[in-house]
Amino acid sequence: MLSKITRFLSMVDDLVWGLPLIILILATGFFLTLRLKGLQIKRLPLAIRYMFSSDEEDGNGEVSSFAALCTALSATIGTGNIVGVATAIVSGGPGALFWMWMAAIVGTATKYAECLLAVKYRVVEKDGHVIGGPFYYIENGMGKQFRWLAKLFAVFGIMVGLFGIGTFTQINGITSAIGNFFDSENVHYVNLFGRDYSLTIIISGIILTFFVALVLIGGLKRISSVAQIIVPFMAIVYVAVVLIILGLNLGKIPAALAEILEGAFGLRAFSGGMFGAMIVAMQKGIARGIFSNEAGLGSAPIAAAAAQSKEEVRQGLISMLGTFIDTIIICTMTGLSIVITGAWNMGLEGVAVTTKAFQIGLPFPERVAAFILMICLVFFAFTTILGWDYYSEKCLEYIIGNKPRAIKVYRWIYIACIFIGPYMTVQAVWTIADICNGLMAIPNLIALIVLNGVVVSETNSFFERGVHKQLK
Repeated sequence: MLSKITRFLSMVDDLVWGLPLIILILATGFFLTLRLKGLQIKRLPLAIRYMFSSDEEDGNGEVSSFAALCTALSATIGTGNIVGVATAIVSGGPGALFWMWMAAIVGTATKYAECLLAVKYRVVEKDGHVIGGPFYYIENGMGKQFRWLAKLFAVFGIMVGLFGIGTFTQINGITSAIGNFFDSENVHYVNLFGRDYSLTIIISGIILTFFVALVLIGGLKRISSVAQIIVPFMAIVYVAVVLIILGLNLGKIPAALAEILEGAFGLRAFSGGMFGAMIVAMQKGIARGIFSNEAGLGSAPIAAAAAQSKEEVRQGLISMLGTFIDTIIICTMTGLSIVITGAWNMGLEGVAVTTKAFQIGLPFPERVAAFILMICLVFFAFTTILGWDYYSEKCLEYIIGNKPRAIKVYRWIYIACIFIGPYMTVQAVWTIADICNGLMAIPNLIALIVLNGVVVSETNSFFERGVHKQLK
């Protein structure tokens, strides 16, 4: 029965993430890059200055611009950066990392556009709280006749929260890492649902579910306050550790980069011939890249809409840094460490791949290296769970209206999904996540293409007015 379900999910995954969606994602990012004249590269220094600026604007919103970015990063920096990169390289070869880069470079323009639109078309509810995202720029930007598309996006957003990025993949990755560290031989186990599960996985799943529930009860402000502390700290720690691996293997980096480029274009085909290998590398790289940085997915705009900023372009610039930090920096470092150490080609899967890369690359005992990765993964995935609860709640709110009781019920359903996540297989978890992500991206990408003129107009107006020169 399970094998039939797995085959069916794989078939749907291949259908959703076929060439049409891959082309749509890349084409949208490339089109916006051209329309914005490479803004994501030219204005990167300005975006960084805005991120560290204390000159906060007096606009509608619930949290600071930096807090909004951290909330978005809390949802993006997670298992995708550690486990997702590993699964992409194992499935698609080292070339998958190249296609992650391509998706990220053009995806940065996509992230800028969608977050700009989120601030422009956001709505302030009667009680003063702000809600915005693709559902509102579809409805208010494209017109009321497209409200069905906005609702479709919201439904897919709820699915991603409950069954995709938000719950299953994160808690599954966390508990797998903890289980591999404390009970790799599965000595202490119980039989559930016809399978043996380590007691470590069960106990860690229960504890994490409890702590998630404590934070979620506090809503956006508690989520953003936790994210502002955990995200920057853990990102710095993780980058520092991977830099040690890369620093000790500097001589191997050129060969690893060559292997990545050859794999990207099927020049080093390991299955299905040259063209087949290239397609697989593209599919896995772009799918995992989108999973990780969420550019085009439509999630980050929901957080951006809550920022206390009256300038749409400013928030768009700050928000686009999420893609740069997530993929160009963190995913690249993870991918290089996996390719350099050869961990991707050892018959491992999931978090075990990155763990092996750390154990091979770090000058520490294997247990210490595995522990470091486990701690990073726990905190990254924990904050992703929090961020995606907020996203999916806002999607639900768009559909049913501002109904606090219904939102609270949904929150407990979300927590229940976290609780059952550890008992699913790695393959099933990631396949379901890919399907949900792909479905969510389609309505958002359509809106970005239709509303590209608004994005260009707002951007030109911002720089013509010289607002960017007023930064203190």
